Amino acid sequence: MKQTFVLDFSLRSLIPYAHDYRHGEHEQWHTHPCDQLIHTLSGVIRVETAQGTWVVPPARGVWIPAHVSHALHIDGDVQARGVFVQPLARADLPVVCQVVRISELLRALIVNALDLPEAYQAGTRAERIYELILDEIRLMNTLPFCLPEPSSPRLKQLCDAVRATPAGAWTLENAARQVSMSGRTLSRHFYQQTGLQFSEWVRRARLLVALTRLARGEPVTQVALDSGYANPSAFSAMFRRVMGVPPGDYFTP
Repeated sequence: MKQTFVLDFSLRSLIPYAHDYRHGEHEQWHTHPCDQLIHTLSGVIRVETAQGTWVVPPARGVWIPAHVSHALHIDGDVQARGVFVQPLARADLPVVCQVVRISELLRALIVNALDLPEAYQAGTRAERIYELILDEIRLMNTLPFCLPEPSSPRLKQLCDAVRATPAGAWTLENAARQVSMSGRTLSRHFYQQTGLQFSEWVRRARLLVALTRLARGEPVTQVALDSGYANPSAFSAMFRRVMGVPPGDYFTP
């Protein structure tokens, strides 16, 4: 059952919030009549929509436009900070879901905004902080932590199989046999429906599954092998290339 939350923007164009989740919690499918930015200080949030899945690791954020139905799944203990934004607050706010890089400035502004009054005068510090948050949102860089969902039932079934067994030998040829297509036909349809080559989709799926397992405190070696990597060194090299730090350090406070 989908639930719609109602928020009051009569006094300000954005509403900051803070919420902590325990591992294993989830929020049922719901929508907001406004845009939402969720920033995670710890743990991993998996955001599901009809268009795809977005995995939000620590120190990153996810932008969810108004009226997009979504559900949240929590891995690890999550400290979430963010803002609800009136859709007309700026003309050029993002219009699609995306995982984004949160600058240190934006992170500090959101934390400061939690203590600001709802009503404020023009030209005050409160107004400048709110306006600067909107400026920083417009500058957020998009990150490749999205798994777009294909529309074809056969390709959806294939994607579910990859997520369930990421260590499988998911070559284009093997996947094509599973869905009774030629490799060329699978490649064409998969790209048309997701915007990604099948090999890139598999690489992302493996990384995002690994992130959720690492957030639960599972050993790096086991996660690496279960993610389809020949050895932990190969996994660590990929992880460092994408995340900037080795997997053993990423979830260290």
